[in-house]
Amino acid sequence: QVQLVESGGGLVQAGGSLRLSCAVSGSILSFNSMGWYRQAPGKQRELVAKITNGGTTNYADSVKGRFTISRDNAKNTVYLQMNSLKPEDTAVYYCNAVKWPMGNYWGQGTQVTVSS
Repeated sequence: QVQLVESGGGLVQAGGSLRLSCAVSGSILSFNSMGWYRQAPGKQRELVAKITNGGTTNYADSVKGRFTISRDNAKNTVYLQMNSLKPEDTAVYYCNAVKWPMGNYWGQGTQVTVSS
């Protein structure tokens, strides 16, 4: 049973920073990619950032230059450093792990609220 446990969400003022963590049961290198998604009220879930087991990263245009995804293989943890936060970043953030061909796993989500 794969478990992803997010932490680090909270309330922050615009311009502030937060770091989200996703602790994974088992080795994160066993997954083809790890990612962070977010879902704001009334909107679809969207990709924020992703990192492959080869270390390739990609980001949504809206967060490029502000967010950084990284991982600590020894701790089996993936991080999302979020800087220069904006009110439009307010959402529930979900950790995701993909293992080909059919494994697709989600955490329970952590709320991020950015006040103006």
